[in-house]
Amino acid sequence: MSGLSGISVIFDLDGTLVDSEPNYYEAGRQILAAHGVPDFTWADHERYVGISTLETVTLWKREYGLDASVEELLAAKNRRYLELARTATRAYPEMRKFVELLSTEGVPMAVASGSSLQAITAILAGTGLDAHLRTVVSADEVDHGKPAPDVFLEAARRLGTPPARCVVVEDAAPGAAAADAAGMRCIAVPYVAAQADAPEFATAGLLLRGGQSEFTARAAYDWLVTSTASD
Repeated sequence: MSGLSGISVIFDLDGTLVDSEPNYYEAGRQILAAHGVPDFTWADHERYVGISTLETVTLWKREYGLDASVEELLAAKNRRYLELARTATRAYPEMRKFVELLSTEGVPMAVASGSSLQAITAILAGTGLDAHLRTVVSADEVDHGKPAPDVFLEAARRLGTPPARCVVVEDAAPGAAAADAAGMRCIAVPYVAAQADAPEFATAGLLLRGGQSEFTARAAYDWLVTSTASD
């Protein structure tokens, strides 16, 4: 297995495997507009990148003083997001290559995301990534979302791999913090370039400051082999 025996790789989904943030933004913009917040911008949206949908709408309710319940907001946002995601989600080409390369090498993989289980499975099916990524953990299934380590620890448990033998691929600072808290190595591919200097990313074993434009499947694979060779 080319030096990767006993290693598992856990992927974040949104902004890491697929370019789904535009769909999350549009769903959020529409929901907030319907509740009397007409000027939600992309810059506003970037503040919520990397945390779960539940935590996002909980913050919205408080920050915008919304009358609707958290449950109503969550259901509305998930419903609108799914409508968009099923038809307009693109997998990053080099990430797809990375997944396929790891699959060829027999490396166990999982997806651990703050999205709902329904959203994760719909996107994986729509992009065809479900052929390789069959172990899926949603933040809805654990007690705490990122930056807590719960989703990654649960993914490791389902894969049957000790956390120290897991490598996380993440685009957001809360995810990098969660990987560190879980005792896992991290390949960080910042979705928001301006956040590359966030202290959470300093714990990553491999930090690609240029984000997806800098990420290549071969370079990530070679780093994985080298960084785990001494284990």
